[in-house]
Amino acid sequence: MIFRQLFEPLSSTFTYLLGCEETGQAVLIDPVIVSMDRDLAELSRLGLSLAYSVETHIHADHITAALELKKQVGSKIAVPAFDRLSCTDFGIEEGKSLQVGGIALQPLHTPGHTDGHFAYQCGNRVFTGDALLIEGCGRTDFQNGDMDALYKSVKEKLFSLPDDCLVYPAHDYNDRRVSSIAQEKKRNPRLGTHRTLEEFREIMASLKLPYPTFMDYAVPGNRQCGVCPDDLPENLQKYCRHMTDSPQG
Repeated sequence: MIFRQLFEPLSSTFTYLLGCEETGQAVLIDPVIVSMDRDLAELSRLGLSLAYSVETHIHADHITAALELKKQVGSKIAVPAFDRLSCTDFGIEEGKSLQVGGIALQPLHTPGHTDGHFAYQCGNRVFTGDALLIEGCGRTDFQNGDMDALYKSVKEKLFSLPDDCLVYPAHDYNDRRVSSIAQEKKRNPRLGTHRTLEEFREIMASLKLPYPTFMDYAVPGNRQCGVCPDDLPENLQKYCRHMTDSPQG
């Protein structure tokens, strides 16, 4: 399998490119609209055609490139069926594999950050979205977040994967790229094996994080599979410019 981890610096988002060497088909997990030109250039360089864009959840910090990718290269949009988006071509459900050539994504419903959140296992890798970050986890205070549900998703579902399974999150803010299930069990300060549910509740309740800067625009835009609003304020327009129009990171 061809594999690339791509980073978008504005929202600190990782996009994952998975390509089948045999068929030349590819998948992008969590593509970002400002990085779309970069992603298409990488697909072209590798001689791959994009079959699907795949979302882990409805993002609150960036606009997905799913719809624009579909317009430009005809790729299909795969989104958790739970979210019931009318723009979806393939509704993702647990137990229903997404097969693209020799690539098989096994969806895992991992609610807590959002109620419709999914992670995807592919061989010895798991793409955890915002459910499990490197030595952290996504917040649970909006989009029907639920700290108890997130604790259960990680402890019972993600931590049941093999210890050597590599963890690839949707974000990292400290220049880290990859972890493993064993490492997160041991070192994750919020969700490691030593943490009880009561302790996790206390940690999450005490975070007092600021309201997400772009959420009021990102969530409605992403419920349409990636539409930038017409009324975007000047200071937020950087979230919708293509990479060719903004500094590379």
